[in-house]
Amino acid sequence: MPKHKVAWMPGDGIGIEVMNAARIVLDAVGFDAEYVPAEIGWELWRTEGDPLPARTLKTLRGTDAALFGAITSMPKEEAEAALVPELQGKGLVYRSPIVRLRQEFNLRTNRRPCYAFPGNPLNVKEGIDLVVFRENTEGLYAGVEFHPVPDEVRDVLKEQSPAMRRFDAVSSEDMAISCRIITRQGGENIIRDAFEYAKAYGYKTVTVVEKPNVLRETSGLMVRTARKVAEDYPGIDLWETNIDAMAMWLIKNPQDYGVIACSNLFGDVMSDLCAQLVGGLGFACSGNIGDDYAVFEPTHGSAPKYFGQNKCNPMAMILSARMMLDWLGEKDKAERVKNAVAEVIAEGRIRTYDMGGSNSTTEVAEAVAARARTGAMA
Repeated sequence: MPKHKVAWMPGDGIGIEVMNAARIVLDAVGFDAEYVPAEIGWELWRTEGDPLPARTLKTLRGTDAALFGAITSMPKEEAEAALVPELQGKGLVYRSPIVRLRQEFNLRTNRRPCYAFPGNPLNVKEGIDLVVFRENTEGLYAGVEFHPVPDEVRDVLKEQSPAMRRFDAVSSEDMAISCRIITRQGGENIIRDAFEYAKAYGYKTVTVVEKPNVLRETSGLMVRTARKVAEDYPGIDLWETNIDAMAMWLIKNPQDYGVIACSNLFGDVMSDLCAQLVGGLGFACSGNIGDDYAVFEPTHGSAPKYFGQNKCNPMAMILSARMMLDWLGEKDKAERVKNAVAEVIAEGRIRTYDMGGSNSTTEVAEAVAARARTGAMA
């Protein structure tokens, strides 16, 4: 019987191709797993009205972890128009399946390492080693939204906040509201996870990135919680930075920072910015991690215009698989994958188009796999 059981969710577009690439590398390091197919994606939305059906959730609950490729998403109106005719007009609303997964399994921490592999021609600067910890289930992605805005909601908001009165002349149809929900526990979880990671891997600072001078209540709660948690880690400095200033400082001095902790939307922004510093989304791996389950994915989209060309960079997916190995306790295999990726990048002979090369997705995966096998023999 295999040692591990992994839900296999290629999703849409190039998700299928990069997942195949990751499998080549996982097989090369001898990862002992049963891969359980799990359906997710745009075609399910189009034909069933649900991109994450109940049968998929059931499958995931019978596995140890999941690998996820990519998914196609569209705004509300375009998503409804894409439904098969018999499902249109039934009030179905598209909601991101990966956001639902995070909430269904309480995958409260989104961890995104951004490391400048030496020799990567896409690095903005050398020596960058950033890890973004993004709160994954709350904030503006909590899903509490209104359009049109019910009169009852408007009345309560106006009663509780005088600032709402300036919108009295705006009709409910011409207004949309998204709620930014921050809880003390949610803030403590992400900040503590960030400090624990910094402690385990020798980072000297944790930077909390918020906007408490404007978002006084939600960002204020995050910052106050961070200060409290920091008291338990006297050897690690807590830095506090506003989201806009942090975007500037990361371009100027990215080497000054180590672990970065943010609420959901700010973490989404920071992680993409940090990814671009070290090569772009082709290198942006991530893990959605809870107490007893995790889903690992590259952060790029499904790139439908490239699907079928076998040309996209699989490194983000391979590095996401490497994160899964580490989380499952396969530390040696995880290290071999990382070293193999570093060697292929440093050598510079096998590169996809985004790095100035002409090699295919599969050729890159096979090059990493060959290095990983050599590491096994050594």
